[in-house]
Amino acid sequence: MRNIHSGPYPGLLLGLILTLLGGSVLAGQVNVYSSRHYDADQLIYEAFTAATGIEVRLLEGNSDQLLERIRREGIASPADVLITVDAGRLWRAEQLGLLQPVDSDILNDRIPEFLRHPDGLWFGFSQRLRLIYYSKDRFDPALVSGYEDLVRPELAGRVCIRSSNNIYNLSLLASMIETRGVQQTEAWARGLVANLARPPEGGDTDQIRGVAAGECDVAVANHYYYLRLANSDSAADRAVADAVGIIFPNQDDRGTHVNVGGAGVVANAPNRANAVRFLEFLASDEAQEIFAGANFEYPVVEGVRLHESLEAWGELRFDQLNIDALGRNNPEAVRLTDRVGWR
Repeated sequence: MRNIHSGPYPGLLLGLILTLLGGSVLAGQVNVYSSRHYDADQLIYEAFTAATGIEVRLLEGNSDQLLERIRREGIASPADVLITVDAGRLWRAEQLGLLQPVDSDILNDRIPEFLRHPDGLWFGFSQRLRLIYYSKDRFDPALVSGYEDLVRPELAGRVCIRSSNNIYNLSLLASMIETRGVQQTEAWARGLVANLARPPEGGDTDQIRGVAAGECDVAVANHYYYLRLANSDSAADRAVADAVGIIFPNQDDRGTHVNVGGAGVVANAPNRANAVRFLEFLASDEAQEIFAGANFEYPVVEGVRLHESLEAWGELRFDQLNIDALGRNNPEAVRLTDRVGWR
């Protein structure tokens, strides 16, 4: 695997040549633009090359930077595949016209319908749960069984959650807009803001640490941040995980909110066939086990072995709302957070 040159327009001339020649010059490679920075992904790239002989050339950056880069490169972009996290970012790529439809029997058969775009513009390859954490010493978990309970008056001044501009929170709101409507979701968000223990700050791990440190009694964060702490080599990290309990929200109704790490074929991909083959490999048992085993994510393919930490949680109900709704409702979620004063 090689990194694509990181200049202002990586491979611009090369991309133009490939476009003019139909991508035939470098048929043995696939150019991946990825906002994921996990060791698990490197293992997947190596496994793909070993299985197919196709070289993965990688460019990493944050999601917004990569979207803007592909947009500016236009028809000359060398990008074949875009990998990012959260359906809201995949929706942004879709709105910018950066992705092309893929009709693959392998992808359609292996990836559940609710975890892929209706027209094949993108596919989810790993699942992420947004969980609720509580202090084992200071909080009665019977008070909360779902996200809706975070606005209960008993939780006034006790809740930690990160900024509203975080895509994970916007997607949670987008899912609630889809199932409950704008008015009810806005009332919920207003109540959540009223129950905050402190102004939003930090990332997901900081919310969990806030509970352990006594800054708040309840917090919201994605599941793998907790598992990183629980499986850390650091005794201090493990102590944080030991101090908090976990609530799997809404198990009695729609299920816990799910988001994805996903990917799509870039609109002007010079190596389209290799790009599709790469996506199909991401849905293989081999790649799915790496997602699950190395980064504590849930696979999207049924029957793939889970990490033992996920196995220990047992069978859970996942919200099967089509992930596409998280993007469609993103603009309304942003406006809603402004109205309720969620910083």
